[in-house]
Amino acid sequence: MITTKSERELDLMREAGRIAFEAQEVVRQAIKPGVSTKHLDDLAHAYIISQGATPAFLGYEGFTGSICASVNEVLVHGIPSSDVILKDGDIITIDVGAVYKGYYSDHAWTYPVGQISDEAKHLLEVSEASLFAGIEAAIAGNRVGDIGHAVMSVVTPHGYGLPVEYSGHGLGTSMHEAPYVPNVGVPGKGALLRKNMVIAIEPMVQVGTSKTEVLEDGWNVVSADRSLTAHFEHTVLILENEFEILTRTKEAYKHS
Repeated sequence: MITTKSERELDLMREAGRIAFEAQEVVRQAIKPGVSTKHLDDLAHAYIISQGATPAFLGYEGFTGSICASVNEVLVHGIPSSDVILKDGDIITIDVGAVYKGYYSDHAWTYPVGQISDEAKHLLEVSEASLFAGIEAAIAGNRVGDIGHAVMSVVTPHGYGLPVEYSGHGLGTSMHEAPYVPNVGVPGKGALLRKNMVIAIEPMVQVGTSKTEVLEDGWNVVSADRSLTAHFEHTVLILENEFEILTRTKEAYKHS
């Protein structure tokens, strides 16, 4: 069931969003060659706890990290590990969520590690642009198909793949709620966006194929051709003729 949120609930979700954004910033500042993804996980965990929240991912269906740390061809759900050491030229996606007084946030960003290739830079630029194109369509009266269409309109001209089996979603007292928010779509189709709905918009983009594989650990999702991947995500509040990005600082970003 698709729900809208009360002002009390939205205030709690704004706080959850702030915590996820600031945890992301703590991790971003530590990303460099020679650092393990486990170290990044420890930093995020400590910050989230320090804010009176809990990591949304830790223990979720048995997941062992407080963040997902996905390097290069790993699209999503990378398990933090002391054995995964970042090196110059890598790109890494940090996906982090916080639960504050029972309410969830979700926020992902892909970062360069040291000096990266022109191919990787272009992938990050296009993927980030597709996120904000999707967010611009996230206003009351539109439909999820408008969001998906906006995302794919940015991505597909570059020949990149958009895996259809992974998508955005609603958020609230659960990490994954209705509606399903795909990264492909037809304008005017799909679930109606209503004021005070909260959704995660999250383009997941691959340089090559749109096909993916899940590794033997049951978590790491990789591009089937092992091409580079990127993932950008914000938690967004739907409003009348505008939106509000909740995974920002306390001065949340609004746009009409």
